[in-house]
Formats: sequence, C-alpha cells, structure tokens
Amino acid sequence: MKTRRHVQRFAHAASAAIRCATQPARVSPAVAAPEGADAGQRTLASEPVPAGRLWVVATPIGNLGDFPPRAREVLARVRAVLAEDTRRVRKLLNHFHIATPARALHEHNEAEMLPRLLDEIASGAELALVSDAGTPVLADPGFRLVRACREQNLEVLAVPGPSAVTTALAVAGLPPTPFTFAGFLPARAGVRAAALDTLAALPHTLVLFLSPHRLAAELAACADRLGSEREAALLAELSKLHERCMTGTLNALAAAAATTEARGEYTLVIGPPQVAQAETPGRERAQRALALALARGLALPQARREAARALGISRRQLYELVSTPRVRAAPEPPR
Repeated sequence: MKTRRHVQRFAHAASAAIRCATQPARVSPAVAAPEGADAGQRTLASEPVPAGRLWVVATPIGNLGDFPPRAREVLARVRAVLAEDTRRVRKLLNHFHIATPARALHEHNEAEMLPRLLDEIASGAELALVSDAGTPVLADPGFRLVRACREQNLEVLAVPGPSAVTTALAVAGLPPTPFTFAGFLPARAGVRAAALDTLAALPHTLVLFLSPHRLAAELAACADRLGSEREAALLAELSKLHERCMTGTLNALAAAAATTEARGEYTLVIGPPQVAQAETPGRERAQRALALALARGLALPQARREAARALGISRRQLYELVSTPRVRAAPEPPR
C-alpha cells in the first residue's frame, strides 16, 4: 500500500514538472537590484521579465519633474524605445541615466518598420512607444503599431502621464466635456479650411494643436470658419516656467497673434458655439409645411410627422398651430 502511494506521488510530481516546462513564464516585471549587490542579492531582487509586449509610455510636456518612476523603470528595462525624434528622447533618457537605445518611428518609416517590430514583440521582446512630449499616438505616429499588436493578440500596456490635451482642458476655463481633439491643422490653406468646416458642425468644445510657424494664419482661419465671436483659450508652454494662457474670442486671439512673435508649443481650446434660440413658426408657415407633405401623397398622420420634423417642432405644436380654434357659443341668457 505504501509503495502504491509513493508511485502516485511520483507520477503527480512528474506531471506537474512537465506542465511547468511546457508553459511559458509570464510573471511580474523585473526590479533592478541596487548597485554593489552580490549575485545572490541580485537574483532575489530581479524577477524574470514577461514575454513580449508593447508599452505606451507618456513623457513630460515641459517639466521633467512630471516623469513618474514607473515610466523610468519601464524605459530602463525594454529592448528599445520607439520615438518620432530620437534626438529629443535621447536627451530625456540621458537626463535619467537610462541607457536603452532609441529607434526612429515616424510617418515615413512606420509601414516599413511594422513587420519587424511585430516579429520582435511576438518573439518575446519588450518595446516602448513614446512621444516627443506627452501621451503617444494622439498626435504622433504609433497608431498602426498599436492596432497591429491588438489584431495579433500581442499585449499592449499603458504607462499614463502628461497630456497637453487634458491639461489644456483642465485650465482653460471652458466647458471640458464633451470635446473633440483634432490634432494639428493641415498646413495648406484650402485643406485647412475644409477641415475647419467639418469641425464647425460639432456643437461642443474643440481642442487643437497649432504650429508656432503658422499661428496667426491658423487662428485667423479658425475665426473665419468656426465663428469670430466664439470663446477660446490659447495656451503655450504648458507646465513650463513661462506657461501662458490668453483668453478671448477667436477674432481677438487672431488679432493678437498677428502682432506678436510666436514662441513655444500652442494648444487652442475653443468653447462650444452659441446656440441661437429657434424661432417658433407661425400658423401660416405650419399650414404650408403640412400642405407640402400632403401634396406628396402622405396620409395625414405621416404628413403631420414630416411637417413637424421640417419645422423643428413637435407634432403637438404643429397640431396646435394648424388647427382652427374652436369658438365657444355664447351662453343663452337665463329665461
């Protein structure tokens, strides 16, 4: 009996060992051991690095004090840091004594780099995607890489941090939600005007990045296409020593930019357009709308619904407008 129990325990242990050997390890991130630690201490302090993944890491938008420890740890341990401008990210890495190599990933090489990067991640490499400043992907390359990782079931993790979009919304003093972030405006005037015409149809707050080289022209285009009296806030050098915020109408901001030298990075927050109070249609207009709907062969209930929709009023309001008011008969005098 004892021999049989020993055999069963041995078989169970062997089965567990086989499962452990065939399953890939996915454990918590490595933690660097202090300098000068011996080999035994270093082994205890460092855990195995997880299998391949892409980290999306936010970087400071102006103040290096806004770079959190977790972001620094991730950038220190990945195989490579992917950035649009490797010179700028190299300065950031050097400041925090991070030796990880930086690779260029921009709109001109992203399609070419994509298969190789996916192969690296699938083979177990950890890579980090960063922006020159702020949260990646929003106005920088990298979207195609993140999407491709998702499509191939490769892990994508975020290290959140600074963003000029949310920072500007928080301090502009304009309605923050809902809002649409449209990135940078097109450089060519005609394409820019068409883009602004599309944004003009939105009834809520807008956030744009403006180029310092085209600041006056872009503000003038915003005033022309979105409404010269629309309330806005122009923010520059967010989180830096000389952070600035100028508020006023789009027309006033455009006039100021025309006489001022542009300096720094600009974020424009534009408040929602003023909603003009709709004028209630009169009886004659309501009767004409109903007559047009009936002339199209619609039955009376459908014609009322169509006429009300065309006038922007409820069916009850339409009914009250087109109905002939009943004249009450005078009461008979008492006999």
